[in-house]
Amino acid sequence: MSGGDISISHIGFLTPGNYSEDDPLSGLEQTLQQLQYGEELGFDSAWVRQRHLEPGISSASGFLAAATQRTSRIELGTAVIPIGYESPYRLAEDLATVDVLSRGRLNIGVSAGRPPHAELIGPLAFDGDSTSYDFSHDRVLRFADNLRGAYLGDDETFIKTPFGPRRPRLQPYANGLIDRVWYGGGSQRSAGWAGRNGFNLLTGNVITGEGTDDFFVAQSRLIETYRDSGTQRRVALGRVIVPFDSADAPTRRRYRDYADGRHQRTLSPQGERRTLFARDIVGRSEEILERLFADPILPEVSELRLELPYEFEHEEYRQILHDFASRIAPELGWKAQPGIRAAS
Repeated sequence: MSGGDISISHIGFLTPGNYSEDDPLSGLEQTLQQLQYGEELGFDSAWVRQRHLEPGISSASGFLAAATQRTSRIELGTAVIPIGYESPYRLAEDLATVDVLSRGRLNIGVSAGRPPHAELIGPLAFDGDSTSYDFSHDRVLRFADNLRGAYLGDDETFIKTPFGPRRPRLQPYANGLIDRVWYGGGSQRSAGWAGRNGFNLLTGNVITGEGTDDFFVAQSRLIETYRDSGTQRRVALGRVIVPFDSADAPTRRRYRDYADGRHQRTLSPQGERRTLFARDIVGRSEEILERLFADPILPEVSELRLELPYEFEHEEYRQILHDFASRIAPELGWKAQPGIRAAS
């Protein structure tokens, strides 16, 4: 086997943060431990989703604030926060606080558009009628403008504070955070918009089919559209990868059954938007590397995000992280940062 032109310099992982509804503390604590373990293994970044009405992380900023105190090196990220439910100003305040607490390790992934469950959450989030609410890309631009920390008002505008007169701006101001904003782009339009507006790009195993039913062709075109916008920003690729080298036989069967249960959706476009899904990559390291070496998108990127499935247990997530970091990532050109213990 050979990786050819593949050269991955940054390896991250995305964990679902799931928990039992009657014991959320245990699940959230285990997710924090997963981030700590990923740091020990040398992963460059750890990402969490933000999802609502589910037994998972509903406040990425709250959870990652805790993670800043349990880790010291690994970058922390959100993949992604649907910004439709958020106040662009208040979200900027919260995430700037997290970045300061992390000493500049935060990556912010966001998405626009009508967020999931809007018919249920909309009246609660907006305290009234949400049918005409703005779910456009403009909310992301306003959020980014707030992160830039521009002073409010004119040069003569001051506010009274216990610390004396101050020119008003978002506090705390997190220097450099604006350069670590990512857009979760699933379509040509969103990828082009992200590039033109200077955001980094997150793309994963779910995209919109536009002019093709081939997932890899569609994703290659999406990345090309992004880069044709003239941006020099980062692109990070996500794949669901489940190595089972150190798992026992029953666990291996369960991993295979998981992938088999999701295979049907990869055979044709799904729904009105013709959504395309990549196949999950499950098996021994040799099998997985063979699939990755044949993935036509990997040579186009230098950052890879391991996306952990929802349905697994804490010890299984640790096993997957260990096997990936020790058996797969080094074969893709990745090296753990100096001073970080490599998986053994």
